Amino acid sequence: MQVGHGDDPIFPVLSEPFALIAGRALAGRTDDTVETALRHMGLRPQQVDGDSSEGPRYRVHFAALSLLASRAPSDFLDLADPRDSSTSLLAASLPDDWRAGGRCWLFMPDTNEDAASQTLRMREFFKVMVLLIDLLDASHVFWSPARLWSDAPQFRASIAEMLKSGMPPVLHLVAFRQHDAGDGAFVRTRGLAMFGGQELEARIPSGWTVAEMVKRLARLALDIILYGPVPERRRLRGLGAGEWVSLSPQGGASPSTVFVEFGSDFG
Repeated sequence: MQVGHGDDPIFPVLSEPFALIAGRALAGRTDDTVETALRHMGLRPQQVDGDSSEGPRYRVHFAALSLLASRAPSDFLDLADPRDSSTSLLAASLPDDWRAGGRCWLFMPDTNEDAASQTLRMREFFKVMVLLIDLLDASHVFWSPARLWSDAPQFRASIAEMLKSGMPPVLHLVAFRQHDAGDGAFVRTRGLAMFGGQELEARIPSGWTVAEMVKRLARLALDIILYGPVPERRRLRGLGAGEWVSLSPQGGASPSTVFVEFGSDFG
């Protein structure tokens, strides 16, 4: 894992969540063959007005969810550039020509539809992602709220497990970003606010590795995804003997930040 530093608009602004599915196999497929594959999968693709330089755009359907799909436009690829230090990677190493030859397809929930809830909408979206990774023989997946690339088979397996157990794959949906300040090193989440409206930030205690820090923050992130945001300051038991965790929600900003402090009863 890298801890990095009709008349409706066809594609919403980049702030809307989206996924990129990438793979060499996609470069050899024509738009017609992809459309046929989507149709055979039962996703009922419909071409929409406004073809781009990347080719046709589609609206595809899964249960009550509809998605917008096309070969990824350049501005979406720019945001996902794995060479950019702002992009995170989890068990993923993309080839130098990752964006060439139409190897990336974009899939985005249609914001103009009526959805029962954001949670249900995202659950249905991830179900589709499992199907699409197999259908398109993907090698990598990009999840925009975390600005995070993952190995596609690992992403698929983690989502399939989530759909069975209900336990979200935090490391595939949330990036953990290290940054240095004058008074020490910190780790901050990115993408957690998509599910809980809050991000976590914590100073790395002296003697701790980044992996130890991420393990603990991932546990806290999972709690926020499952049970909702932290409403008020609280202190909890940590993972180790005598370890404690202090959570301090900050108001005002959107999304808000929860400052996390780790300590021990043994000094």
